[in-house]
Amino acid sequence: MNSKTENKCKLHVSHAPFWHNGSSVANKHYHILIASLPAVIPGIIFYGRAAVGVVTLSIASAIIWELLFSVTARQKITIGNGNSALAGMLLAMMLPATTPWWLVVCGTFFAVVIGREIFGGLGANPFNPVVLALTILTVSWGNLFDFNRALLDYHFTAASIYPLTMSKAFGSAAVAPLSLWELLLGNMPGGIGSTCGLGLLVGGIYLMIRGFIRWEISVSFIAGIVLAAAVFHIIDPLRYAGPGFHLVTGYALIGAFFLATEDASSPVNFLPMILYGLLGGILTVLIRNTGIHTNGVPYAILLINLVNPLLDQIKVPHKLRQPL
Repeated sequence: MNSKTENKCKLHVSHAPFWHNGSSVANKHYHILIASLPAVIPGIIFYGRAAVGVVTLSIASAIIWELLFSVTARQKITIGNGNSALAGMLLAMMLPATTPWWLVVCGTFFAVVIGREIFGGLGANPFNPVVLALTILTVSWGNLFDFNRALLDYHFTAASIYPLTMSKAFGSAAVAPLSLWELLLGNMPGGIGSTCGLGLLVGGIYLMIRGFIRWEISVSFIAGIVLAAAVFHIIDPLRYAGPGFHLVTGYALIGAFFLATEDASSPVNFLPMILYGLLGGILTVLIRNTGIHTNGVPYAILLINLVNPLLDQIKVPHKLRQPL
């Protein structure tokens, strides 16, 4: 074999993926940002400049934290991929419009630096960075997440009191007069972009159709909430609210479409994704109805993030995957 033939036979070995479909991480993040707008814009219209300040500060500070970390650690600057901007947007969506500036800055620090960068950066985080940051904030400064007090100066047509607080304190009888349609439109106290369920549904459906999030996780998460809430409601209809209420209040829909579906902290196989979403939805209702926390979504997602590596080890036997 001559030298020319040897050169032609040389092979280049590289790591997966071996076949690229042309998509990019940045493209996905920008589309998720766009999908969040139908829920964020109604919040900005209702809360005004206060909401604009929280959203812009959250996005800007998240980008700045990543830039500072990259420069300090002498790493490649990757703020252009939109991941930090997305983290800032998602965090702002769950904050009250009256959140003080220092809490926003602390939250983005926890999300970008503590939740993602110290684990190795994008794709290496075992927990959803935004959920981790939100949990730290609510545990440390829980009084600032009292939506009833924080949003006292705003008038809501559906519920003037945070619905989950009403449900936990007075049972389903207190929330029975509330119109699910009005709650779906976001006419209740809550985060800037987490109360308009209709906007979250539009954004979530768009992301599932385009393939930017796994529909298996979102659908099974919602199914878990419906199933668990229905069981509790059947057991004691006077004490526990029904499935519809649990779906349109709190962080349920933003959790199903924007939080539980985060790539690095969720499974990649079909059956694990179904189990992952179901477990998250069931834990959400379980924490709401029997725990001390009013909103169970952040804690439920952290728990399923924790068991994600175990769930992803579940394999469907090859024989069962064969067509009949």
